[in-house]
Amino acid sequence: MTPASGYRECRMSELEMAQESLEHAAHEHAEGPVPRAKKAAIVIAGIAACLAICETAAKDAQTAFLTHHVAASDIWAQYQGKSGRRATLDATADILSSLPDASSTAVAKRIADARADADRMRSEPGKDGMEQLAERAHDQERERNHEGHRHHGLEIASGGLQLSIVLVSVSVVTGTAALMIGGGLLGAAAAAYGLLASLSIL
Repeated sequence: MTPASGYRECRMSELEMAQESLEHAAHEHAEGPVPRAKKAAIVIAGIAACLAICETAAKDAQTAFLTHHVAASDIWAQYQGKSGRRATLDATADILSSLPDASSTAVAKRIADARADADRMRSEPGKDGMEQLAERAHDQERERNHEGHRHHGLEIASGGLQLSIVLVSVSVVTGTAALMIGGGLLGAAAAAYGLLASLSIL
């Protein structure tokens, strides 16, 4: 089983749990006039809708996280390649400078060209010098960390919504109003937390 399939199965089980809770509440209501069951069904439906939204947003954040992570890795690999070439050019210039005829016009030109190319590897405004690549890589890392933080917040919110569904479902079985109230308040708090996390306010 791949991580992606496991992730989808986990999300499906969460939605199935909410659906079962709704069906149970509807069944209880059908058997007789049980206003609490009807209220519980409405609360569970609202929480389940918030859960679906949070799960979708969390998946988008995870995808963005992976995208920025791969981009940063690619840029750093390019940076390493430039760094290796610059080191080679510096070494070439040093070797040429140590030659007996280093002062000759031809050798001096080769030394100057190697030094110039090494400087171009280090910084090339508007192109892909090492300094420009490092800046781009850091930008990608900042975006990656931002999406990772957002994904973490949405996962916490999803956990709270799942727990609230369980509490409200148990309130239908036990007939305990406190559980339904507590579950509803937890669901509202988790939904608010998920909204703040999605907007990157947290």
